Amino acid sequence: MILTGPAIAAAVSAGEITIAPYDPARLSPNAYDWRLGDTIRICDGDLDAAAPTAFTELAIPTSGLVLQPGVLYLGVTLERTGSETYAQLLNGNRTIGALGIWVHVSAPLGHQGHAIRWTLEIRAAKPARVYPGMTFGKLVFLTTLGPPASYQQQRAKYAATHGIDISRLYEEIPQGAL
Repeated sequence: MILTGPAIAAAVSAGEITIAPYDPARLSPNAYDWRLGDTIRICDGDLDAAAPTAFTELAIPTSGLVLQPGVLYLGVTLERTGSETYAQLLNGNRTIGALGIWVHVSAPLGHQGHAIRWTLEIRAAKPARVYPGMTFGKLVFLTTLGPPASYQQQRAKYAATHGIDISRLYEEIPQGAL
């Protein structure tokens, strides 16, 4: 079940949900409006699942950054979010989609117990200017069924993520980078 805006506010007040920085004005009927952080990575060259991805990291200027088609950008949420009680779904929103920006299509699930600034996969259909701190999507909190299984207690490769993280699939591929 999806938490309503008032239920999210109550869970934040009770310490069951972390949203930092938190602004109650960003609550909607069933979600929290999250923002784009101020850093972006541009993936360089060909991508190879068996090797770390080369990238260039940039601060997004206050005047904005124009995203180009055909480029994979890795961004980060402004907010750090998480919960030991609830799972999360991070999505772009209609406003960003109407600009031809696809964000975080492949990995929207935030596991119970994982409090992070999300790494975002960003693609643009046409050149589109983005700004640090702009609303970029909606975060939904979900109740879970069964005993809690905190992500932080698992041997998961992304458990210590603190910001933008490249794919580490190469750790699972025998011939991958060591």
